[in-house]
Amino acid sequence: MKQSMQRSPRLLTHLLIFQTKLKTHKYDGKCEVDLQQARKSILSLGKLEKGNLIFYEEDLRECGTDVREASVYSGVCTQIFREEFGLYLGKVFSFVQLSIQEFHAALFKFLRNKSRMSDFLKSEVDKALQSENGHLDLFLQFLLGLSPESNQTILRDLLAQTGSSSDSKQEIVKYITMKIRENLSPEKSINLFHCLNELNYHSLMQEVQTYLSSTGESEAKLSPSYLSALAFVFLNSEEELDVFKLSNYNTM
Repeated sequence: MKQSMQRSPRLLTHLLIFQTKLKTHKYDGKCEVDLQQARKSILSLGKLEKGNLIFYEEDLRECGTDVREASVYSGVCTQIFREEFGLYLGKVFSFVQLSIQEFHAALFKFLRNKSRMSDFLKSEVDKALQSENGHLDLFLQFLLGLSPESNQTILRDLLAQTGSSSDSKQEIVKYITMKIRENLSPEKSINLFHCLNELNYHSLMQEVQTYLSSTGESEAKLSPSYLSALAFVFLNSEEELDVFKLSNYNTM
């Protein structure tokens, strides 16, 4: 999958549902998905420790994942989970892509939340900003990408999740734009732009230009990596973009 597809909560949600139904039909021999079992299996994958890239049977059992179930996922849902054989420690499991692991972790956290949605999301934004190495950035993008009602509708039949109101969306958008204006590092600012995009924020171009002007970036040189990151945000935005006047900014 292309990078833009890997980062799409909407696409990964569709993929998750498709593979769950495929597993039900091919391996369980049933026409209807057992929603309770599907929810249990999906959430157990979200419990796997985010810092690890490989997992053993014992890890799966501790998280409540049926090892046979994981083997079926690795055989049918190759986009979701992969099974390999280690030299001495038996079967080794890993997610095919880090983005899929982060998506499951975000889905688990989202569905387990019991607090007010806007407060919950603000707290997760703060945690990501406090992370020095940015290891929560992609997780945060997925978490916020699950919050729009359009994405929740896709999951409703399978996972029966609680929804979030348009008011909470407006509140978290306002909170993120406020954080962007707090003179963050370019890397953290760009991740928050990604988050605004996941929330279907329709003034993304204006927000970026306001940010560049307020931080004095128009007078400074923008690195190629910074420009590439901004371009990626724009290309993955659903907003009808105006012309971005790159000539207003110096580049290295």
